[in-house]
Amino acid sequence: MDYKPKGVCSQKIHFDIVDNKVSSVSFLGGCSGNLQGISRLIEGMDVDEAISRIEGIKCGFKATSCPDQLAQALKEAAGK
Repeated sequence: MDYKPKGVCSQKIHFDIVDNKVSSVSFLGGCSGNLQGISRLIEGMDVDEAISRIEGIKCGFKATSCPDQLAQALKEAAGK
């Protein structure tokens, strides 16, 4: 799935969900090192676990962050 994040530096988030596990996470734009780290950390994680760990994270004074936007994308993809 491709998701267009809102309110953050990254321009696109790509991921797949296979057997309720997160896979193939990548970001276009944003803070490359941090986003690669997040992608690798949640790879293979249960969708609900990933959402609970990264939802609500804020970036500086922004109301959201790239991890929070990934959580929103996962929720949308999983119909939550």
